[in-house]
Amino acid sequence: MTDIYIVCVEDEPQVLDVVVRDLEQLEEVFPIEVANSANEARKLINELRNEGHSIGLILCDHIMPGDKGVDLLIEMQNDEFTKSTRKVLLTGQAGLEDTIQAVNNARLNRYVSKPWKHEHLLDVAIDELTSYVIENADNLLPYMSMLNQERLQEAIRAKGFI
Repeated sequence: MTDIYIVCVEDEPQVLDVVVRDLEQLEEVFPIEVANSANEARKLINELRNEGHSIGLILCDHIMPGDKGVDLLIEMQNDEFTKSTRKVLLTGQAGLEDTIQAVNNARLNRYVSKPWKHEHLLDVAIDELTSYVIENADNLLPYMSMLNQERLQEAIRAKGFI
């Protein structure tokens, strides 16, 4: 079974630590990798691609040194490897134009504004990962203890697969 990764892209180390801490209970099933810029994230994405893994969820800051988060998310949407990755913009600084661009061109799944509540970020991650595995995983049973059981059971019944 291919590992499904969570990628967190954030240039502020303290914020990145909080994101990882808020999601750490998912790491048992979904390994978490971090990057502090869009360029570092690109390298990480290529490593995961080359190792045969997939990326189920990316949480990406918008305002970073170098390329903006929205630019990275748009690239991911245009790349067959990361097209189905669930994309969350995690920022307090994206303006309306950038947000519209993310929604329209990166197929942004969620926008989470800073600061957030721990439970909210975890709920968003669980919901987005549930959608990802329903759309992409061959076997949903390994995810039952971690993700939205009701949605997974419904998908198993609807698709007639385990």
